[in-house]
Amino acid sequence: MGKKDIAEKNLEAWNDVFADIVNVLLFKGKRLMKEKDLEADTKDSIIKADGEIHEQERDVSKFWKNGEIRISILGFENQTVQDYNMPLRVISYDGASYKQELLDKKLTQKYPVATLVLYFGIDSKWKAPKKLHDCFKIPDELKPFVSDYKINVFDIAWLSDETIDMFKSDFKFVAKYFQTKRKNKEYRPTNDEIVHVDSLLKMFTALTGDNYFETVYNDSNLKNKKDLL
Repeated sequence: MGKKDIAEKNLEAWNDVFADIVNVLLFKGKRLMKEKDLEADTKDSIIKADGEIHEQERDVSKFWKNGEIRISILGFENQTVQDYNMPLRVISYDGASYKQELLDKKLTQKYPVATLVLYFGIDSKWKAPKKLHDCFKIPDELKPFVSDYKINVFDIAWLSDETIDMFKSDFKFVAKYFQTKRKNKEYRPTNDEIVHVDSLLKMFTALTGDNYFETVYNDSNLKNKKDLL
């Protein structure tokens, strides 16, 4: 696994951040998902193709539980560039999760699977396919018999101020930064406390390719300390 992949996943793997992202993007800010109800999904799915075994792994995925009962599994896929095969990737991840449910003899209750694609591009909103049908040229006669499959894409840089203000975790810094960059404005850090400092800085470096946010954050902290003297 590459360092960039690890850094991207590091922040979102925290339960408070994961729950916050789901609550804002899926539930419009309602705190329906609690961090205490999340359990890490540690199983990687295995597929066989071209006579070889391949491992496929979501960027981040967690079980949402009600007590000891799993009620859902949710996964994140981080994208800094548009992937025209994204519906194919998502359906393979979701299908692999359902396959694991079928193979789990101890499972007493099946649960649904949902994947969120978090797109961090600033040049344009997501224009790549959001539905499986859009990945192919399907003859009209065949189209009614080919099941479609839509993916859930969220353009982080295009989130409104109202939506960004709903975030309570460190992800609000990520969303605000990309919104600011998309508007071609200079990012100015706030005095809000960062909980997972190391994870946040590593994610910014991974997503942007530079340490600009870390420099701004350190400079701001230094100024604040001087002001207190």
